[in-house]
Amino acid sequence: MPNIQSSKKRVFTSRKANLRNKKQKSALKNTVKKFKLAVEHNDVDKIAPLFHTSMKLLDKSVTSNIHHKNYANRKKSEVSALYNAYQK
Repeated sequence: MPNIQSSKKRVFTSRKANLRNKKQKSALKNTVKKFKLAVEHNDVDKIAPLFHTSMKLLDKSVTSNIHHKNYANRKKSEVSALYNAYQK
């Protein structure tokens, strides 16, 4: 544990930020996974809401500096391809 007060505060705030980022990453991964399962099982009621939620969370992860924009674009492309294939 650091002795300097500002270092102590940085440890505390970085732990809080780490937990917040981990929660947001986990929510994103779970939503994308649920979307993929819904498409796989042809669950009509869940596909559209999960698609929109996953897109929203991907955009939010970029603006929160949790993920790089290319990561989010790649995932959005992957999810959109599944959604568009399902629509046809």
